[in-house]
Amino acid sequence: MISRISSFGEVNFADAKLGDARRTQRLICTADLMRRRPGGSLPQKLRNPNDLRAFYRLVDCDEVTHEAILAPHRQATLKAISAMQSTVLVLHDATELDYTKHFSLEDLGQIGNGQHRGYIVQNSLAVCPDTRQVLGLCNQVLHRRATVPDNETIAQKRERESRESLLWLKGTDPLPASEQLVDVCDQGADTFEFLEHEVNSGRRFVIRAAYNRGILIGHGEASTCEASYLRSYATQLPEAGRWILSVTSKVDVKSPKKKGKKAKIKRTSRNAELAVAFAPVQIKPPGKKNGNHGNTPLKVWVIRVWEVNPPLGQERLEWFLITNEPVLVYEDAYRAVGWYECRWIVEEYHKGMKTGCKIESPQFTEEERLKPTIALLSIVTLTLLAMRDASRRPDAKTRKATEIISEDYVAVLSAWRHGKVRMDWSIHDFYYAMARLGGHQNRKNDHPPGWQTIWEGWKELQAMVCGADGMKSTKKCG
Repeated sequence: MISRISSFGEVNFADAKLGDARRTQRLICTADLMRRRPGGSLPQKLRNPNDLRAFYRLVDCDEVTHEAILAPHRQATLKAISAMQSTVLVLHDATELDYTKHFSLEDLGQIGNGQHRGYIVQNSLAVCPDTRQVLGLCNQVLHRRATVPDNETIAQKRERESRESLLWLKGTDPLPASEQLVDVCDQGADTFEFLEHEVNSGRRFVIRAAYNRGILIGHGEASTCEASYLRSYATQLPEAGRWILSVTSKVDVKSPKKKGKKAKIKRTSRNAELAVAFAPVQIKPPGKKNGNHGNTPLKVWVIRVWEVNPPLGQERLEWFLITNEPVLVYEDAYRAVGWYECRWIVEEYHKGMKTGCKIESPQFTEEERLKPTIALLSIVTLTLLAMRDASRRPDAKTRKATEIISEDYVAVLSAWRHGKVRMDWSIHDFYYAMARLGGHQNRKNDHPPGWQTIWEGWKELQAMVCGADGMKSTKKCG
């Protein structure tokens, strides 16, 4: 008996509760169409007017909410995590979605410098640390920044449910209390409230420290431990080992002569020699209570990572990390630092949402229709990350590119590369041609293309596909 492989839409949305089985089927169909053509506006994703109108009718239903779209995908992601039976990172980070030009959406919150309006979106992305494969979204929180009075007291802010520091806690709400999971966060998560939450969560975590917090040295009785400060103490710790890390930096290669003209930025790669030190500490509760937390010191480990001899003119790399993962030897520290190094994947995911899937482009006039669209496009964005993962699989050179991407994209890119359409292209062929479009030379000694190169190639390819679509329309009109 031959078993049928479930489609992208079926895997992620078959269990969607939308009040009618036909709506669920339409969601599955729409997701499959968008997966094959993730770039561009909604009309470009859904080229058949009937499919586009059907999607508009779908998101116009009261039962089709942001949570209703996200929930089945979240369950599928958690199921995939439990099936792995190995460490999985959950990368937490926020980004801003700008809908300033959507004048009919009057209740959006301020973003950026206060002149723009939109959402702060807190994403929790599950990633395998060994392969860097993205498993899916564990959670997504849409936050509207509240307008608060200038004279708000600390106590009033602490009790306000709309304060942004709570986004880190809300992002972890659906996660199980399992040591299989490692929450990875940047400096924004360094609040005592969230650190205490993580220590008691049943999960492991790695958080980059933002403050030189008061600490107790060691994990002994508080009354017997010497007091110090986190960063000050960590800089005095003896080096435990070194390794080489390839890093990319931005360099201003030419200053603009005219005002208002942007400087030219060049990306340079270098091998940085990193050193590491670590020690057990207890983080003391702050004197000013900005969040809801207790007064017991938190037993954690601090890890300091720094670049030994940075090149002249380059800013030295230095991180201070906080973790509840026991760090007893160099290998423990190296592993925890490696987990934190994966955090860039969620930043690339945010680029995919905005640049790749054009999540800020839908022209809805009501938030109730925009929010479920954000959820769907956020999940479709995973297709772009999956393309990278698929290009690294053993079958990348034999699996056809049209299995995961629209034939239009394959036709346009192959015609650019070879001067003729090649629909027999493999995933490997497509991925590396797109990288070449973004500037990657694919020479024998070159590193695999980075995400910046891939996004540059994707933007160029999207413009080429739009141009091809325009030419087809012109021919039809003529």
